[in-house]
Amino acid sequence: MQRLYTARAKATGGRDGRAVSSDNVIDLPLSTPKEMGGAGVAGSTNPEQLFAAGYAACFDGALNLVARLEKTPITGSTVAADVSFGKDGENYGIAVDLTVNIPGLGQGQAESLVAKAHQVCPYSRATRGNIDVNLTTTTNA
Repeated sequence: MQRLYTARAKATGGRDGRAVSSDNVIDLPLSTPKEMGGAGVAGSTNPEQLFAAGYAACFDGALNLVARLEKTPITGSTVAADVSFGKDGENYGIAVDLTVNIPGLGQGQAESLVAKAHQVCPYSRATRGNIDVNLTTTTNA
């Protein structure tokens, strides 16, 4: 792979520490959610939220790229990512539910674009075969 950009972040203190990007744009306290036995400190985040934000943004970018390549104008698309943490046998794992809304398109056309975006999105490619990723497509205005 020809590397075009590299993001760098450092975490200290694990799930109850801090995450900071190399340019300090991201400088966030981390806290284990109460549902996972942690304190769930208000004003903090966790790795699942960070992954959800990154995956949602990347997928929407892939969706808009596919739409442009297919000369299908779309505006106002949104991607909501739900990242779940849970037991996977003796280990822990994550699963992702992506809800993609493309207003103004027919359901079939929207589903086709979402399926194609799922093939080209770098997050989808990285997770394929490793975690469950479920796609839901809507066309609500």
